[in-house]
Amino acid sequence: MIKKSLMILSISAAYFANAQDVSTIRNTAEVYSNSSLNGSSKYNSMAGSMGALGGDFSVLNSNPAGIGVSIASEISGTLSVENSKNSTSLYGSTMEYKINNTDVGNVGGIASFQIEGSTPWKFVNIGVNYSNQSLEDYSQSPGNSGLVYPIYDQNNVLVTNLTFGGHAYNRYGDVSKMSIGVGGNYDNKFYLGAGLNFHNANLEQYDSARFTSSSNNVTETFSKQYTPFSESSSGFSASVGVIGKINPQFRLGASVETPTWWNIARVYTEYENPTDGTYSEDRNLTSPMKATLSAAFVPNKNFAINVDYSLGLTKPKYKVYGDAETELNKFFSDHSNSLSEIKVGAEYRIQQFRLRGGYAFSSSPFDAMTISSLSNIGDVSNTSYSNLFLGKRNTIGAGIGYDFKAFYIDAAYQNVSSEYNSPFIQGSFANNTGYFSNNYIVEVNSSIVSNVKNKKDNFFITLGWKF
Repeated sequence: MIKKSLMILSISAAYFANAQDVSTIRNTAEVYSNSSLNGSSKYNSMAGSMGALGGDFSVLNSNPAGIGVSIASEISGTLSVENSKNSTSLYGSTMEYKINNTDVGNVGGIASFQIEGSTPWKFVNIGVNYSNQSLEDYSQSPGNSGLVYPIYDQNNVLVTNLTFGGHAYNRYGDVSKMSIGVGGNYDNKFYLGAGLNFHNANLEQYDSARFTSSSNNVTETFSKQYTPFSESSSGFSASVGVIGKINPQFRLGASVETPTWWNIARVYTEYENPTDGTYSEDRNLTSPMKATLSAAFVPNKNFAINVDYSLGLTKPKYKVYGDAETELNKFFSDHSNSLSEIKVGAEYRIQQFRLRGGYAFSSSPFDAMTISSLSNIGDVSNTSYSNLFLGKRNTIGAGIGYDFKAFYIDAAYQNVSSEYNSPFIQGSFANNTGYFSNNYIVEVNSSIVSNVKNKKDNFFITLGWKF
């Protein structure tokens, strides 16, 4: 195998460790540190803003005290139709890719027990919520003939020139969360709740680039060192919450969810060690603790509005087994933000009809960073990005429902949009972390950075039974 000897030696002012690839950093924040999943159609149409309202088992995702608000038992299932489109732009060219997934996105229920006698406890309820969401994501950056990498042999003789033909991040898998909670109604004034959350994630991650050789005009696919890799993970967290009625119209809520303690079983590919091979390892990750404050206004039985504000209180942290975890922890300590999210949701009732809407805004999980990046002709410069790896996320929800007394049907639509800068191709000669094919290795200390706009149009239908 012939190594690329032309190294671009400029390094970033603030950059992640060379031994870590972008996929690991991105998945840590997007997969393992994101505790908010979709729920019932009612929950989704209100953008998940129900922290001080409760009355739906999906509220276990934000405040388990909401389980105590229910006065009837119920069970429901939700069909999810997820449509995602990535528009990836680089040097004036754009490539689009669409993904469609249909699955049972949510199942759950509440068992409500009325307390008889003179006790101030009115109800004690048990809730179960299971949410499942696809992790599939594909972002393809177009090629550029201005980026040419010369390949030399061991005697410094030019063998060929490799022209950049494009890059792709490709991820498959799903993430799920099952929550079991208990909520109590104290004197119709205070609602207390606690929940246990069981998380699972399974994913396959690819990071590949294509280059065309000038010597034979053959295009090869190169894989980033340590990719492809797969991860099978399980985690546990717990939550507690309270809702209090200030008066018949106003409610305040607060909840805390512990970090999720993840055990991650990884299988990865390593090239030239001294030969290509597949290896396995275990990692333990502690995701951020989260707090949520809520307020609701219920002027009458026909209208309710709720506001939730969530804030990450800690940062992701891996248990250290070696240099890789040390470098990851340093990166997240230096560059990750306390993720914050604000959600607003409302419901209006017209007899048996329900009209719902909501909006949510999530901040970027990372600080602005400066990295060494390549222009379309290979020039190097230190460039600052405010949305590297992941960006801000906006969610708009809308929905309708009809209550048949014992049965109900709800439908919801969500539009979720985000934009971020996606770095790739960077790989260090010293750490052997470049891109590998059967014949060549490309190792560059600077990144090509594309812009990714993601838009999701999601539809949900819920069928439920109250008893």
